[in-house]
Amino acid sequence: MKSTVFRNTLQLLRIPFSLLLMPLFILALSQSSVNVYTSIISFIIIHVLVYPASNGYNSYIDRDEGSIGGIEKPPAPSIHLFYLTLVLDFLAIVLAFFFVNGLFSFCIFVYILASRAYSSKQIRLKKYPIIGFLTVVIFQGGFTYIMSVIGITNDSFAFSSANISLLLACSFQIAGAYPLTQIYQHEADLADGVKTLSYQLGYRGTFIFTAIMFGICNVFYYLYFDQMGKITNFYLIQLFFLPIVLYFVWWFLRTTKNEKVANYKNTMRMNLIAAICMNTCFIILFLTKHLF
Repeated sequence: MKSTVFRNTLQLLRIPFSLLLMPLFILALSQSSVNVYTSIISFIIIHVLVYPASNGYNSYIDRDEGSIGGIEKPPAPSIHLFYLTLVLDFLAIVLAFFFVNGLFSFCIFVYILASRAYSSKQIRLKKYPIIGFLTVVIFQGGFTYIMSVIGITNDSFAFSSANISLLLACSFQIAGAYPLTQIYQHEADLADGVKTLSYQLGYRGTFIFTAIMFGICNVFYYLYFDQMGKITNFYLIQLFFLPIVLYFVWWFLRTTKNEKVANYKNTMRMNLIAAICMNTCFIILFLTKHLF
């Protein structure tokens, strides 16, 4: 019994799902002066403590019976999961303060508060289509990039014109990706009293909205790399965007003929393709900046 509870609790943290949330951290690595020690610590804090705690808390509150990101058939959560998320959050804040810096610790604290406000039954920002969407876009987009840079450099973040363009690129990238991750959950979300932006847009509308958001994201990537005098990096990103776009178009065309194609399997495949392409692209940017 205890082993089953432990296994279920560990599974609901969805630690491998952090792969899908890595691109912005790696992008920050590729665009920053790297402090190796704090970069490693920051990566562990964000991806092994903060993100899993956020996933676990969301699973504990929602008690999903249908598929969720990274788990097709989620087990029932226990109170142990809730207590573990508290421990992970506490460790993240404390380790960030003592092993990185106070500003990074504060950013971790703010991110955790936003994550809790998004999921908690008392506040439940996720049930509001626009507010929930903006919460995710801001905190998983530009705010995560700022937080990552502060941890990687062990310094403050400079709000230059170029960096603001990059923050907007990161935010619009999440703005495009997030509604698409909700597209298979319309019925489950409605049963839980949640009307997501994807539900409001409908299947076709979600794909069109995503395309627009990624188009705007691309504009800001261009502005950033143009201002930095590294426009070839922008074209490299376009090369790695290509497999994502091809799968996106294929999936969209199939969904217009049969809405059942907007399912968990295809959503996770879209997420995985995007994560692999973006992680690989930003690793190459990192290597070319720091090693060659």
